[in-house]
Amino acid sequence: DDWVRLVGSEMCIRDRSQSSRMSNSPRRRVVITGIGLISPLGNSPESYWDGLISGRSGVAPLQSLPPTHLSFNAAAEATDFTGHIDDYGPLEKMQKRSIRKGIKVMCREIQMGVAAAQLALNSAGLQPGDFDVERTGVVYGSDYILTMPDEFNDGIRGSMQNGAFEYDMWADDGLPKVTPLWLLKYLPNMPASHIAIYNDLRGPSNSITMREASSNLALGEAARLIERGSSDIMVAGATGTRVHPLRTLHVAMQEELAPSGDDPTKLSRPFDLNRQGMVLGEGAGALILEDLETAQARGANILAEIVDYGSSTVMASTGVGNLRQAVQNVLEQPLRGSGLSIEDIGHVHAHGVATRRSDAEEAEGIRDVFQDRQRPVPVTTVKSHIGNPGAACGVLEVMASMLAMQNKKLFPVINFETPDPACPVEVVHSHEVPPGDTFINVNVTPQGQASSIIIRQFAG
Repeated sequence: DDWVRLVGSEMCIRDRSQSSRMSNSPRRRVVITGIGLISPLGNSPESYWDGLISGRSGVAPLQSLPPTHLSFNAAAEATDFTGHIDDYGPLEKMQKRSIRKGIKVMCREIQMGVAAAQLALNSAGLQPGDFDVERTGVVYGSDYILTMPDEFNDGIRGSMQNGAFEYDMWADDGLPKVTPLWLLKYLPNMPASHIAIYNDLRGPSNSITMREASSNLALGEAARLIERGSSDIMVAGATGTRVHPLRTLHVAMQEELAPSGDDPTKLSRPFDLNRQGMVLGEGAGALILEDLETAQARGANILAEIVDYGSSTVMASTGVGNLRQAVQNVLEQPLRGSGLSIEDIGHVHAHGVATRRSDAEEAEGIRDVFQDRQRPVPVTTVKSHIGNPGAACGVLEVMASMLAMQNKKLFPVINFETPDPACPVEVVHSHEVPPGDTFINVNVTPQGQASSIIIRQFAG
């Protein structure tokens, strides 16, 4: 009964939203004109695609954390990203000066997010002064961002007496020794804030912190803003990391992780019978979304078109998410809202986090929606290559599927060797599967928050 009440409420809200939107004047079409990313497979679409289609894994021995104190020895780190100003792509002189100055008040997650956005703006050909800043905004997703422990070292030392920390000394002797701007380095709304400030974007701005569901929600919200005429251009994306002294400990205590192995590249095994848990990752991605007429008027290179998106939370009163139902909801919602059929979907880009529970429930949710299809819908996921980068996973998955459509070839899920009867989906394991011209990306959190987005090739 708890499931029914939650799902029913979610569906009713969604249906009312769609009915209202469909009853208005024709909605504006939303296209994608720019792409920027930071990933374990490189920081350009070319290197990313090369890694995917060649079956290269971004999982490697841990570099930024000591594996001797952990149950695993590998992760998918974005090692090509150093935080140096050159990682932000071509910049106008004043912009470069501002970002270089601001880097010191950004943690790594925020740096990656800002860099991805700047790369996307450059990819779209949007230079300062070339677009209406009043009609351009930002929606960005992130995980909750944790402070690095060493931020408090001096303050803690100042509060020590006779070898013990004295709480009563913190206000007068400890806190003054903490860098005054430390909090700005870790606030989850700072990626959107920095992106807007450095590019003088004065349109709608929002920040979303819904774990792995964040990316699709950010893209969907940005698309809605354009559809209803609130903006003409949006920077949308997300940034995230699970490779962090404190965040990694949180994940290790709460979730199923793949244990140490002799070959790190074999650890991430989505939907495989012998999967043992997820691999931690990090990265960021941003897409430039535009109203079709705005993009055409400036002669932009249109990469794809956003069709619709879905959002659903299905959780029991005990706090346990019903992942199967949540996934089913967010697959059905945008199909219903767009009028597309299950036959129109070329492939599903699954969450595929490689934990035993999540993969099985997700696969069942996908089967529930696509079981009447004439041929099984192909299912792929990049997490076999890049692990789980948290909030950024969705946008990096969307980019992978966009590149697959452009190259007319779907990348296989690496390490998929033995099908699992508990995962009744058609996992892509060869290069012979076409991507189709429309795909749906889906993500879900352990708490039952799911999101999805449908994207298709632009057909004019």
